[in-house]
Amino acid sequence: MKLDVIKLDASKAGSVDVSDLVFGIDEIRSDILSRVVNWQLAKRRAGTHKVQTRNENSRTGKKMYKQKGSGGARHGSRRAPQFVGGSRAFGPVVRSHAFDLTKKVRALGLRHALSSKIKSGSLIVLDQAVIDTPKTQTLLASFEKLGLKNALFITGPEVDANFALASRNIPNIDVLPTAGLNVYDILRRHTLVLTKSAVEAIEARFAVEA
Repeated sequence: MKLDVIKLDASKAGSVDVSDLVFGIDEIRSDILSRVVNWQLAKRRAGTHKVQTRNENSRTGKKMYKQKGSGGARHGSRRAPQFVGGSRAFGPVVRSHAFDLTKKVRALGLRHALSSKIKSGSLIVLDQAVIDTPKTQTLLASFEKLGLKNALFITGPEVDANFALASRNIPNIDVLPTAGLNVYDILRRHTLVLTKSAVEAIEARFAVEA
């Protein structure tokens, strides 16, 4: 499959061949995309939620009243969950929400995410994401020429310092190196912009039959 390559000023810069194994999947599996996104979001959860258990509650542990003869139910400590000020039963504790997902499924999720952008016409191949000066207005003008308002840039092995500085104040624009490529960020932005070096790196990693 051939894709056109453009520059930041929207002029043409040739074309690039991409692998159908990575960018040309016809049937997009939403179930695989969902699994990978859930795995990503679960892994980044802090898991710091916590409530007091009965042994941590500062209320008295003294028996409320005698065991028999009151005509009421038998109770011990006021720390029990059924009383006001008592501890919560089965409340959240500090834990990790992460779960395992095989490398094959994660790689397959990325292939389907990339192919979905090709299928919807939302993928742009850029010659390079490099600018001379870190001017946000200059970069905004370039984005307007390209029709970019909500996009993820994958710039290659490293992000150009000037490009990163100029783009960080622009809403709905994310800039990542190739190592940061992930399904969640691909799907949450309308347009995916890959540089030629990013395409080469992605193909070198994922254009292998699993």
